[in-house]
Amino acid sequence: MTTRYCWPLLFTLLVGVAHAQAPLQNATTEELLEKLTPASQQKTRSLGRNMVVDGQASKTKTAVDLVIQFDFGSAQLLDASKPLLDSLAKAMNANALANFTFNVEGHTDSVGSASFNQQLSDQRAAAVVSYLVIRGVSKNRLVGVGKGSADPLTTSKPDSPENRRVRIIVNS
Repeated sequence: MTTRYCWPLLFTLLVGVAHAQAPLQNATTEELLEKLTPASQQKTRSLGRNMVVDGQASKTKTAVDLVIQFDFGSAQLLDASKPLLDSLAKAMNANALANFTFNVEGHTDSVGSASFNQQLSDQRAAAVVSYLVIRGVSKNRLVGVGKGSADPLTTSKPDSPENRRVRIIVNS
């Protein structure tokens, strides 16, 4: 295999590994701001850090997976998740992200019926959007989307707890 073909393969593998990281349970506003700021907006001292391999980087959206806890089988947020959501709201309102919109995706594991999981993920995404709006994020910048169990983080274990998460995606 030539070097020309190795770099795209290596990039794909690294992106796949990054995508499979465990959702964040705790993060500061600064940590969330760093994870959510698109690479094109980040300041760097090195040219190598912003290299694009075969145009694939432009197709990748900046996203972070969060562990947001709810009452079992409901969309009622647990108090344990509110500090993380407070940090998220502050990060979304920071100058670096003020001009972006966000998809708030609710994800479930595969336990239960597909229709129940879809409905539950819709409700949980809406609950997170509502909480962020109460914390000062403009409703016009947020789109809640339920994904049900259709996009598991851990594909080899669709009923794994890591699949129950909220993904925040930055739209440019």
